[in-house]
Amino acid sequence: MNLSIVAAFAYGILAIVGGIIGYVQAISIVSLLSGSLSGLLLVIAAFFQLQGQTWGSILAVLVTAALVVFFAFRLAKTRKFMPAGLMTILGMLALAVMVNQIVAFR
Repeated sequence: MNLSIVAAFAYGILAIVGGIIGYVQAISIVSLLSGSLSGLLLVIAAFFQLQGQTWGSILAVLVTAALVVFFAFRLAKTRKFMPAGLMTILGMLALAVMVNQIVAFR
């Protein structure tokens, strides 16, 4: 198992937990659905990477990049570190690991 799989799985679980927390705190169904969907996509991508499917890496990079862009815009708008700043930083870290693994593989 490489670090890219761990990064995709960890960021996916974090997105799911964040969606649940957003729902509990603000009764935000949008947070619950978007966090669950994006987190589930990342967990599925990690599973397919574990199975040796190269498209799992591509899916993980695309979902993570979309989340980083979303949370960066949210951070710029709200100027609140939690949760947008944390998710942006952790997303960029996960994205760097994933892209590094893809580049190293080729």
